[in-house]
Amino acid sequence: MNNWGILVPIAIFTVGPASWVINNWIRVRHGYEPDRWKSRRERRHGGDPDDARKIMLLTNENDKLTGQVGRLEERIAVLERIATDPAERTAREIEALRDR
Repeated sequence: MNNWGILVPIAIFTVGPASWVINNWIRVRHGYEPDRWKSRRERRHGGDPDDARKIMLLTNENDKLTGQVGRLEERIAVLERIATDPAERTAREIEALRDR
Protein backbone atom coordinates (compact mmCIF):
# COMPACT_ATOMS: atom_id res chain seq x y z
CA MET A 1 0.00 0.00 0.00
CA ASN A 2 1.30 3.46 -0.93
CA ASN A 3 1.68 6.20 1.65
CA TRP A 4 1.46 9.05 -0.89
CA GLY A 5 -1.63 10.36 0.85
CA ILE A 6 0.40 11.40 3.90
CA LEU A 7 3.76 12.14 2.21
CA VAL A 8 2.44 14.79 -0.19
CA PRO A 9 1.09 17.16 2.52
CA ILE A 10 4.24 16.64 4.61
CA ALA A 11 6.40 17.50 1.60
CA ILE A 12 4.30 20.56 0.80
CA PHE A 13 4.60 21.95 4.33
CA THR A 14 8.34 21.25 4.67
CA VAL A 15 9.64 22.51 1.31
CA GLY A 16 8.77 26.18 1.97
CA PRO A 17 10.35 26.54 5.41
CA ALA A 18 13.33 24.39 4.43
CA SER A 19 14.02 26.55 1.37
CA TRP A 20 13.72 29.71 3.56
CA VAL A 21 16.29 28.29 6.02
CA ILE A 22 18.68 27.31 3.22
CA ASN A 23 18.30 30.72 1.56
CA ASN A 24 19.11 32.51 4.84
CA TRP A 25 22.06 30.22 5.48
CA ILE A 26 23.49 31.07 2.04
CA ARG A 27 22.87 34.81 2.60
CA VAL A 28 24.64 34.80 5.97
CA ARG A 29 27.50 32.76 4.61
CA HIS A 30 28.13 35.39 1.90
CA GLY A 31 27.88 38.33 4.29
CA TYR A 32 24.32 39.50 3.66
CA GLU A 33 21.71 40.17 6.32
CA PRO A 34 19.23 37.29 6.67
CA ASP A 35 15.60 37.78 5.71
CA ARG A 36 13.18 38.22 8.60
CA TRP A 37 9.98 36.28 8.87
CA LYS A 38 7.32 38.97 8.38
CA SER A 39 4.06 38.92 10.24
CA ARG A 40 0.73 39.35 8.49
CA ARG A 41 0.55 42.96 9.67
CA GLU A 42 3.99 43.73 8.23
CA ARG A 43 3.11 42.14 4.91
CA ARG A 44 -0.24 43.94 4.77
CA HIS A 45 0.88 47.41 5.89
CA GLY A 46 4.33 47.63 4.38
CA GLY A 47 6.51 46.36 7.19
CA ASP A 48 8.98 48.52 9.04
CA PRO A 49 7.53 51.62 10.73
CA ASP A 50 10.74 53.49 9.84
CA ASP A 51 9.93 53.10 6.14
CA ALA A 52 7.73 56.21 6.15
CA ARG A 53 10.53 58.23 7.73
CA LYS A 54 13.05 56.90 5.22
CA ILE A 55 10.73 57.78 2.35
CA MET A 56 10.28 61.30 3.74
CA LEU A 57 14.06 61.80 4.07
CA LEU A 58 14.69 60.51 0.56
CA THR A 59 11.93 62.74 -0.84
CA ASN A 60 13.48 65.78 0.84
CA GLU A 61 16.93 64.87 -0.47
CA ASN A 62 15.48 64.35 -3.94
CA ASP A 63 13.84 67.80 -3.87
CA LYS A 64 17.11 69.38 -2.75
CA LEU A 65 19.09 67.66 -5.50
CA THR A 66 16.48 68.57 -8.11
CA GLY A 67 16.86 72.23 -7.12
CA GLN A 68 20.64 71.99 -7.38
CA VAL A 69 20.40 70.44 -10.83
CA GLY A 70 18.07 73.25 -11.94
CA ARG A 71 20.48 75.93 -10.72
CA LEU A 72 23.42 74.19 -12.40
CA GLU A 73 21.51 73.99 -15.69
CA GLU A 74 20.87 77.74 -15.52
CA ARG A 75 24.56 78.43 -14.86
CA ILE A 76 25.62 76.19 -17.73
CA ALA A 77 23.21 78.01 -20.05
CA VAL A 78 24.78 81.34 -19.07
CA LEU A 79 28.29 79.99 -19.59
CA GLU A 80 27.35 78.59 -22.99
CA ARG A 81 25.86 81.94 -23.99
CA ILE A 82 29.04 83.74 -22.88
CA ALA A 83 31.24 81.28 -24.74
CA THR A 84 29.30 81.51 -28.00
CA ASP A 85 28.45 85.25 -28.05
CA PRO A 86 30.69 87.75 -29.81
CA ALA A 87 33.18 89.50 -27.55
CA GLU A 88 31.83 93.02 -28.06
CA ARG A 89 28.27 92.12 -27.03
CA THR A 90 29.56 90.35 -23.92
CA ALA A 91 31.67 93.41 -23.06
CA ARG A 92 28.61 95.66 -23.52
CA GLU A 93 26.51 93.49 -21.19
CA ILE A 94 29.25 93.48 -18.55
CA GLU A 95 29.52 97.27 -18.74
CA ALA A 96 25.74 97.56 -18.46
CA LEU A 97 25.83 95.46 -15.31
CA ARG A 98 28.59 97.62 -13.85
CA ASP A 99 26.58 100.80 -14.49
CA ARG A 100 23.66 99.63 -12.36
